[in-house]
Amino acid sequence: MNTQSSTQGAVNTRLARIREVMQREGVDALLVPSADPHLSEYLPGYWQARQWLSGFHGSVGTLIVTADFAGLWADSRYWEQAEKELAGSTIELVKLQPGKPGPLDWLADQAPQGGVVAVDGAVMALASARQLGERLKARNVRLLTEKDLLAQVWDDRPPLPNNPVYQHLPPEATVSRAQKLANLRQTLRARGADWHFIATLDDIAWLFNLRGSDVSYNPVFVSFALICQDQATLFMDLNKIDAHLRSVLEVDGITLRDYAEVAQALAAIPAGQTLLVDPARVTSGLLANTDRDVRLIEGLNPTTLSKSQKSKADLGHIRKAMEQDGAALCEFFAWLEAAQERAESITELTVDEQLSAARARRPGFVSLSFSTIAAFNANGAMPHYRATEESHARIEGDGLLLIDSGGQYLGGTTDITRMVPIGNPTTAQKQDCTRVLKGVIALSRARFPRGIPSPLLDAIARAPIWADQVDYGHGTGHGVGYFMNVHEGPQVIAYQAAAAPQTAMQEGMITSIEPGTYRPGEWGVRIENLVFNREVGTSAFGDFLEFETLTLCPIDTRCLLPERLTSEERDWLNGYHAQVRERLAPLLEGAGLEWLQGRTAAI
Repeated sequence: MNTQSSTQGAVNTRLARIREVMQREGVDALLVPSADPHLSEYLPGYWQARQWLSGFHGSVGTLIVTADFAGLWADSRYWEQAEKELAGSTIELVKLQPGKPGPLDWLADQAPQGGVVAVDGAVMALASARQLGERLKARNVRLLTEKDLLAQVWDDRPPLPNNPVYQHLPPEATVSRAQKLANLRQTLRARGADWHFIATLDDIAWLFNLRGSDVSYNPVFVSFALICQDQATLFMDLNKIDAHLRSVLEVDGITLRDYAEVAQALAAIPAGQTLLVDPARVTSGLLANTDRDVRLIEGLNPTTLSKSQKSKADLGHIRKAMEQDGAALCEFFAWLEAAQERAESITELTVDEQLSAARARRPGFVSLSFSTIAAFNANGAMPHYRATEESHARIEGDGLLLIDSGGQYLGGTTDITRMVPIGNPTTAQKQDCTRVLKGVIALSRARFPRGIPSPLLDAIARAPIWADQVDYGHGTGHGVGYFMNVHEGPQVIAYQAAAAPQTAMQEGMITSIEPGTYRPGEWGVRIENLVFNREVGTSAFGDFLEFETLTLCPIDTRCLLPERLTSEERDWLNGYHAQVRERLAPLLEGAGLEWLQGRTAAI
């Protein structure tokens, strides 16, 4: 039996077992989101329930199981991957598309009258639980959130992570935890909140200037925080903290309690007091522990906005991290071209190994910021493709190699995508690369009012692509942390996202610009830089911002049709390459420097 057949056999057995539990508990439909009690994007193994039950390894997806149906909802980034991984199982891929029912819509329409829908409330956002509960009421359907049904069948569930926690120290940590807590408490007073509960791991790590490795690629640790004017309590596995760090935290007025004690602490908030929570970033199961007379004040976690606005001091460290990352990429690309000339055997896995090694040699490097995507030709058409030992491509012949990668440095987080020509790319492939670059340039050159909702900027990047009746299914940009999560809110450049007030573009935010084009079974194109919101100035029409491009690495012009670029676009590209050459040359020598000089020549 091959590996795929074995996996799907196990999946079908698990589905049969969970259906037995559902029947015993009187549950008509089970909802399994991709989530944990911290509503993280990337999950420790302990909470990868949807992956374990479905066999689908994408980072986002929602599974619904009934007595006679199992469906996995996924967006266009994962369609090809999901079709492959679900093949042979009894799970149907349901493609998320605008105007089509999502998983909550499906449950609201399909749950039987008077039935029961179950979801583990410990991993479902309060806002989502409310939305689903209200819709189910119309069919007299009860939403059961008190039980984790999977716990009854998941025999080999991984343990909770227990990796050490350490400090993010000056000079890279530019604001002390004491000052951050003081700023937060000032905001709580202004909001009329007695208490503030934080479940999101990146907010906690940023606020307390601590880092960990409980979640792959994200330097965070599993924890909760409860804060009032005279207390700040961290709930975590106490074995992760050594005696020295414990004493340092105590000096800063921070109390440590065991991770499992958070429910008890929430229950102890006195009746009549106020608790600030973000309903999209805390689960219904956790808040169910609070006294019914504790009044909720709902809104964006103040730390989410604070950490998104990097200071000038932060920016100095970020620029240095970008230089080191760019130098590592130049050394890698020099190796790649030399290896091709020597006719060495190169695979997508080799690309990952060599690029990771180049980054690891750079000062301040801590880890990758996500799993490297090295995708040759047809594999590039899957935006979140990942090569494995069992399934990967050799880099040979003609075509396009897409490399999307990034690093965590003490002074910043990087995320970059570049296209590499292999042999002789076709004119059609070069047309796609050129069109995507035009989208990158269009948005990179934009100026916009301070406070504009970030989703509204999406069309600027898409306009040159739409002009040829081409489009792509993912967003154009996501926020990026500071030695933190590579995906960070509150801003997101995607027309699919709501233009909510909290998505307002403010000075200091770092965002990706990454339009693409994907031709299933043929090739994919994506070019990505990170940019920084900086002030332009004030006019009679208000304050305006523009982007400073932070990412430093040549864009390979061999993938382009330069005659398709306007004079303004060529000027932008030549200017960008001149800056890349000036800032990276002092960090390189030998083959890496020679490659940089050749690939930054003006067109």
